[in-house]
Amino acid sequence: MDVQAAVAQGAGKPFVIRSVELDDPRDDEILVRVVGVGVCHTDLVFKESEAIAPPVVLGHEGAGVVERVGAKVTKVAVGDRVAMTFRSCGHCSRCDDGDAAYCRTMPQLNYAGVRSDGSKAIRDDAGPIGSNFFGQSSFATHALTYERNVVKVPEDLPLELMGPIGCGIQTGAGGIMRSLACKAGSSLLITGGGPVGLSAVMGAKLQGCRIVILVEPHPARRALALEFGATHTIDPKAETDLAAAVRAIAPEGVDYAFDTTGVPTVQSAVMDTLASKGVFGIVGVSPRGSPPPGDINRIMTFGYTIKGIIEGDSDPDVFLPELMDHHRRGDLPFDRMITCFPFSQINEAIAAQHRGECVKVVLLMDTQGTRP
Repeated sequence: MDVQAAVAQGAGKPFVIRSVELDDPRDDEILVRVVGVGVCHTDLVFKESEAIAPPVVLGHEGAGVVERVGAKVTKVAVGDRVAMTFRSCGHCSRCDDGDAAYCRTMPQLNYAGVRSDGSKAIRDDAGPIGSNFFGQSSFATHALTYERNVVKVPEDLPLELMGPIGCGIQTGAGGIMRSLACKAGSSLLITGGGPVGLSAVMGAKLQGCRIVILVEPHPARRALALEFGATHTIDPKAETDLAAAVRAIAPEGVDYAFDTTGVPTVQSAVMDTLASKGVFGIVGVSPRGSPPPGDINRIMTFGYTIKGIIEGDSDPDVFLPELMDHHRRGDLPFDRMITCFPFSQINEAIAAQHRGECVKVVLLMDTQGTRP
């Protein structure tokens, strides 16, 4: 079928929206009409790094309505409202243990730009186009996805805003609630106040953390963090010594730290803020070849743990409904950091986010979008 897609042309080039041909769903595939799709930093990292050779259709925070299902699909039916998340195999030892985010075939299923058999599901007159990004490639009006990717969205929730829970929200909130499992009454440092960092703040409030410190240069994001549950914020432009600023709040250091920036100098500075037995979770994508932060002898002496985190250690079928319930109760108001744009303005939306004019972008397929 012919669909409209935002095609990534390569590093330094804008997305181009054009008509492409999308395969009919195979027996194990689901065709979703995309209603809204979040823009995640990972989409932009893949575009600029050309980790998948262009042209490619990215997008991995889609939400929409099931239009067709393959013969082997039983989890959803035509007409179901779904949010799409990362793909996992469902039968390896990690998936069997509920660690879908660390599926043994995670790279092949999510980052290769092809189906498992090497075929591409999208093409135009010039030839095949990279597809199946995170098992969805949802920067398009329609996407092919899989049973392990989809979670049903209840009728009382705004479907167009549910896509980001499939990556950014579950990464931030899950990083605190599942990966670090911060204890009630503990202290936490979060570096970076983008969508993942602010989701982490909301997760910290749900966990009952006593001290929650956010480091973020944009004043509006610091203010939003305080509304979401942060107890303190730090402007890194005003405080050049992060450890001193943090220990002025938590003299013994923090029990947990969570970095969303991916900046090696920030990560190194965070190591000096940890209390003994402190745990440092890292989700920010760093430049290739970046070494782990900190001095090995100091890590040993104080019993530090450095933990890599993917997708908030989420088991989507369990965790995404939990996040939806928190949102329904008002405990996870992630909609307050979303600005919607029409799909046709994807490049303008990314530029606005880069300038700090909005926190989280969601592209809407069927409306003109809104900008507060």
